[in-house]
Formats: sequence, C-alpha cells, structure tokens
Amino acid sequence: MDLLLGLFGFISGITTALFGFGGGFITVPLLYALITVVWGPRSNAGDVAMQIAVATSTCVMIFSSTLSSRAHYLKGNLSWKIIRPFIIPISLGGIAGAFVALSVESEWIRWIFIGYLVVTILDCFIRPGFMTTDPNGIAPSKGGIFADTPIGVVIGAVAAFLGVGGSVMTVPLMRRRGASMIQAAAFANPLTLPMAITGTLTYFYFAVAKHLELGAGFIGMIYIKGALILIASSWLGIRFAAVLMPYLSDKRHAQSYPILLMIVLCVMLLV
Repeated sequence: MDLLLGLFGFISGITTALFGFGGGFITVPLLYALITVVWGPRSNAGDVAMQIAVATSTCVMIFSSTLSSRAHYLKGNLSWKIIRPFIIPISLGGIAGAFVALSVESEWIRWIFIGYLVVTILDCFIRPGFMTTDPNGIAPSKGGIFADTPIGVVIGAVAAFLGVGGSVMTVPLMRRRGASMIQAAAFANPLTLPMAITGTLTYFYFAVAKHLELGAGFIGMIYIKGALILIASSWLGIRFAAVLMPYLSDKRHAQSYPILLMIVLCVMLLV
C-alpha cells in the first residue's frame, strides 16, 4: 500500500503542476479506500474516513502547491495582479468549508464529491470558453476585488470541504478570463495554498477540541505516514511535470483536464 501511495503521490505531483489539482482528486479516493481497508469501516478512523482523507490531502497541498507555485514563478507563469484579490476570500472560505465537512457524514462527502465531479466535467464540455480561450490573454476581473470576493469564498469553501484544492473552480474560471492552460494551472497553485493552510488548521483544531482519538499514526485528523509519502513522491512528480510542459499544446492540455476528471470519477464510484 505504501508503494501505491508513492505512485499516486507521483501522479498527483504531475497533476498539481500541469492542472493545479493540488493532488486532492488523486489522493482523496486512495486515502479513503486505504483507511477503510486498514482500520475497517467500523473503527474510530473508519467512521470519519472521508474526513481523514480530506484533512490529509489538504495538509499535503500546503507542500505540493508551494513547490509547484515556486516552479511556475521561476518560469514567469504567475501574475500577482490576478491572484491577489482571491487570497483572503479563499482563506476565509477554507475555514468555513472545513467546519461544514466536520459536521457532515463521511458518506455524504463522498457523494457530494462525485456529484461535483460530474458537474465540472459537463461544464467543461457544454459551456463555451474552456476548450478554446481568448487569444488576447487573461485580464483582471472588470468588477475588481469586490466582484472576486464572493467567488473566492466559494472556491475556498468547496475546496476545503472536498479536499481537492481550488483548481476545479479556478482553472475553468481563469480559462474563461482568457488564460492559457499553463497560466490557469499556475494561478491555481498559489490560490490553493491559503485554503490548504486554513483548512488544515481547522481540521487540527477540531480534533483537539473534540478530544478525537484515532490512535497511533495520526496527528489530529491527519494520517502522518500517508502525508509524508505523498509529499515526497509529489515533489518528484512536480519535477517530472516540468519536463513535460514544453511539449504539451494548449489544446491538448485543455482536453486532458476533463478526461482526468472522468478517470477520478470512475475511481470514486468504485471505492
């Protein structure tokens, strides 16, 4: 199972760099399956398996999104003028999303996760602006910071609730504002970071406040061994993705995004 975690961490590193996924779409299903198999569905850990998977994934995103953001920054793919208005709203949304997730049954989170995947996949194909984008390039929102504040709160809340990072919302958003796929993925990574920090702290606070005892190997609701394996292997995946980027056209890059979501959907339906 550790080798499987390492493999999935490597894949999540690639998707983090190429799509801004933050690893959640890859790691949450695996962690959920791992916890229910190893500890059993009727154990203390099994009762909150989805919350543990989401909390661990959110913690891993702190490291993976930081590493990928640095790589994109060094390549000149980031624009802080575009990113800045979202940072505080996404942080606040991350807190709200984590608290909501802690009050919902684990199985409900799984099915909401599945439903959200379906909506996102259909959105990519049906609504215009994702597969092809504005040749003039990306520009800041015409509504300014106040227009982006509610969007940022929703992104942070959904991302922390599902443990998937903000990419599932920020990548389509940035595409429809004229960003290339490389730019959209680049923006998704630093926008994932504030949610990952506030979300992780919220999950940790809840476990301490509620005196939640999951046994050895856990800090709060974070599965430490799994997190460390995922962090190390995702770093390797990010390095590998940097080699792939120059050879991936924007069209193929955009087409790959919903296809990858469909693969994750199939995995989530099977676990």
